Parts: sequence; structure tokens; C-alpha cells
Amino acid sequence: MHRGAMSWRRLRVLIQHLPPESATWTALRNAMPDEELAEQSEKGEPEKGRWSQSEQLLAMVADRVARLEYVLISVNTEQKSKRPRPPEPIRRPGAKPLRPKQTLSDAQANHLFEMLKERAA
Repeated sequence: MHRGAMSWRRLRVLIQHLPPESATWTALRNAMPDEELAEQSEKGEPEKGRWSQSEQLLAMVADRVARLEYVLISVNTEQKSKRPRPPEPIRRPGAKPLRPKQTLSDAQANHLFEMLKERAA
């Protein structure tokens, strides 16, 4: 190999480190058969990826909006109806799997509902 030529290995490393939204990765995804694309999406591990500070903040905002939606639905659900499950946070890079989340007991949810109802009146 003469000086200045790029090896195939170097090219592969450069492509692997392109951002997921790059034209190259988009073209590779668009060329995948539907079955392979579905399989890849199920194997996704965002916690192993690289995230910028903006992506971290966006995930935090998305988690908080999902939590607000959950609380809103919970307080507007009749006591005897089944409440939805709390939302799972978006997995962050380097984050280990979450422990089982603590959920609101019926007594806690009723107390929260009563507090919100008093403030709304």
C-alpha cells in the first residue's frame, strides 16, 4: 500500500463511528430488508451509544413529560379502574438496567388525587 492510501480497516472504523443520523447510516438502514430492520430495532442498546449533552437533555425532558402524562392519567382514573404502568425512562449511555420501580400505592395515589382536587377547587 502506498503512502496516503486508506486501508479497508480504517474505512470500516470511520464508517462505524459516523453518527446514526449520517447519510451513510441512513442509506444502510434504508437498504435493509424489513425483517432485518425489525430484528435490529429489537436488539437496540442505546445505553451503549454515544450521546451528546443535547441528547441527554432531550431524553430527560422526554422522561419528565412521560411522567407528567402518567400522573395526569392516574389522577383522572376512577379508583376502581386499573391505572397505567409508570413510564420507563429512556435508557442512557453507560446506564445499567434499572431496578424495579416503586409505584404509587392506591392510598398514595388517592392522597395525591385529593390534594390536586383541593387545589383545583
